Order: sequence, then structure tokens, then C-alpha cells
Amino acid sequence: MSHTPHELADEFPQDTEILHHLKLGNGHFAKLSECYHAVNREIHRIESEVEAASDERAEDLKKQRLGLLDEIASIVNTKKASAG
Repeated sequence: MSHTPHELADEFPQDTEILHHLKLGNGHFAKLSECYHAVNREIHRIESEVEAASDERAEDLKKQRLGLLDEIASIVNTKKASAG
């Protein structure tokens, strides 16, 4: 299987340890992470032409992924600020 772009570890390369701890210890973050990965995989399938979708559906998914990424970034940054 090919590498799926936009994985959280790719989006936050310096924060992989924080991501790991948040997934284990923060239920809300774990749910956001699962949702992000599901949306990201669907976008990847559409972009790879494995799955068909309208342009509107693809754009809606990208907006959803961006919203999730913003919320995840906020949690990661809060965690970094409290640790530092």
C-alpha cells in the first residue's frame, strides 16, 4: 500500500511523542485522531482514483480534514505550552 499523505506524524513531525501520549491519555484527542485518519484515508482513495466521488464531496472532505487538523493542532500546541 502506498504512503497516505497528510498523516498526523507528517503534519507534526517534531511532535510525534506528544501525539502518541495524547492518543493514549486523552479520549477526545483519540476520537479526533481516528476521525482525521478516516477522512484522510477517504480523500487519499479519491485522489488515487480508487474510489469515485464528486468534486463537491472531495472538497467537503478536505474542509472537514482541515477543521480536524486545526482542532488537533490546538490541542498539541496547548500540550506543548503546558509542558514547556
